[in-house]
Amino acid sequence: MADAAVGVDIGGTNIRAALISAKGEILAKLSERTPTDPLLVLERVIALARELDAPEVLGIGVGIPGRVDVASREILSGGIINLAGLDFVKRLESALGKPVVIENDCSMALIAEMKTGGAKGYRNVAMLTIGTGIGGAVAHAGRIYHGHRTAGQLGHICVSSDGPPCPCGRRGCVETFSSGTALRRHIAEAGLPATTIRDVLDMAAEGNEAAVCVLRQWAMPLRIALDNIAATMDPEIILLGGGLGCDAARALADLPAAAPWFCPPILPAKLADDAGVIGAGLSIFDAHVSSQGKRVVLVNGVPASGKSRLAKALSQRAGWPILSLDGIKNPFLQHIGPVDRDFNRTLGKASYQAIWSFIAEAPAGSTFIIDAWFGFQPKAQLEAYIDAAKIEHVAELWCKVPGSVAGERYASRLEDRLPGHPGAEYVPELIALADRAEPMGCGAVMTVDQTQEPDIEAVLSWLSHVFDGE
Repeated sequence: MADAAVGVDIGGTNIRAALISAKGEILAKLSERTPTDPLLVLERVIALARELDAPEVLGIGVGIPGRVDVASREILSGGIINLAGLDFVKRLESALGKPVVIENDCSMALIAEMKTGGAKGYRNVAMLTIGTGIGGAVAHAGRIYHGHRTAGQLGHICVSSDGPPCPCGRRGCVETFSSGTALRRHIAEAGLPATTIRDVLDMAAEGNEAAVCVLRQWAMPLRIALDNIAATMDPEIILLGGGLGCDAARALADLPAAAPWFCPPILPAKLADDAGVIGAGLSIFDAHVSSQGKRVVLVNGVPASGKSRLAKALSQRAGWPILSLDGIKNPFLQHIGPVDRDFNRTLGKASYQAIWSFIAEAPAGSTFIIDAWFGFQPKAQLEAYIDAAKIEHVAELWCKVPGSVAGERYASRLEDRLPGHPGAEYVPELIALADRAEPMGCGAVMTVDQTQEPDIEAVLSWLSHVFDGE
């Protein structure tokens, strides 16, 4: 059977656990009420994980309500359920005998939404989960952003300095106005007979003034928080998840952004209550990949093929670092002064070796983009470097361009080239080279037509298939 993981989501009302595939599919699912005693919560998490455990399970991911230091695997403080001080990870690993990954519960939900839900295809996303409280998470360049340790506590954005006290120690956090707990307070204070947010929404749609007032009290502070998120983080989209996410999105429809500068799409999450367990399970696969071999993307093409532009665009989208042959070589050319073509080529060989030496020293799980014309060295040399650096996955983006186009581009940039680079006399040679050049073929190859604007989303989709089998 294919590898699987156990994902656990500890909510204020329920503990959910599921067996998750590498694609984010739920293979089995369990749920029970959340005890109020933190030790009982730990015991129930262990029991649920044991019930779902199987030989193919790689580990257990757990979404924690509260602040989590992912690097040290420490729970710093709790929300509705405070699990800080329990030595949670050590106890879980001791009881289950498998690796455990912990993360803030909203971050786990965002991992799932970016993999298979409402944020699929986006790289820069903010998410709020609205339930008993309000959780928050931020993704930058496709990865959860942790800041110093615990970035993303979006439920604690202050929207009123003289608002209700918050468990975090401040007053007026958006959680105190726009959570499910706050909504129940607004409904009770208005004297409405409504028992659910759907009742309030229906009453407001029928023109009930008290219901309209409740919705504004509940949604306006959330709108203020979202405007602040948009202004400070500039996400591509903002997702609203949790049990009340869809209802909040509906309530916000009548409350437009305060200014046109700050209005990214605000969308309901798609995975509902399953997001937390799916993301928790997927976190195990991410950790498993990180413990495996390294990956490289060879952005390969002759000079003036547009490879550097493609490499930079890919790096900006994926968040992977670029190692460029010219990026290493050119500073030396600037300081050494005029050199001939032979010296330039020797310096290129040394720079090529430096790139692979750097990758060889990098930790397992690293991914690099290498921007170079790989054909200037024998294929056997490239294969030796790949083997020495312990590269597990190689993907090559072949930047294809007609010789006439490469020659024209090269000639147009002669004034910008440093001494040591060939001059106008190289153009006929480059045209012939471009017309006969081929990819190195040391791994999967995608040909990119560099006479057109590259489709970075298509490139990313292909790389996901090569690296992750998606």
